[in-house]
Amino acid sequence: MRIAIYPGSFDPVTYAHLDIARRATRIFDRVIMAVFDRPQKKLLFSTAERLHLLRVATADLERVEAMSYETLTVDFARMVGACAIVRGLRAASDFEAEFQMAQVNQTIDPGIEVVVLMAGRQFAHISSTAVREMASLGRDPVEFAPPVVVAALRDKFAQRG
Repeated sequence: MRIAIYPGSFDPVTYAHLDIARRATRIFDRVIMAVFDRPQKKLLFSTAERLHLLRVATADLERVEAMSYETLTVDFARMVGACAIVRGLRAASDFEAEFQMAQVNQTIDPGIEVVVLMAGRQFAHISSTAVREMASLGRDPVEFAPPVVVAALRDKFAQRG
């Protein structure tokens, strides 16, 4: 069985993320969307919330599952028996950071491939940052995120006032 991990903060998961995961299942038998527990980012949702949203959003995607991890990505890939790390690129501006991360991961474990999928043109403009910002300003990002995420964003910003 060919397993790939698709790591990220998924804060929150968007249709762009789901598109990459769906397309990765054409290549791999199992895709684990891996929620990084300790990114060096200011997060809106807790790890448990991000994992819940991801599990609901991927419920209809066969061979896609969600897990969280708090180790190096390569170590998590080894732990779950993955042969590859899947990443998505939206624009040329993403390339440099992804390239550097791929080089580090391949240095740590040359046996784990890094597979980069280009975002589909209908999703290339979608980012978690834009989805959060839109929701923070009172607009439901229904075109960019699953209904469970839109509802969670609405609740989260209502709690904050």
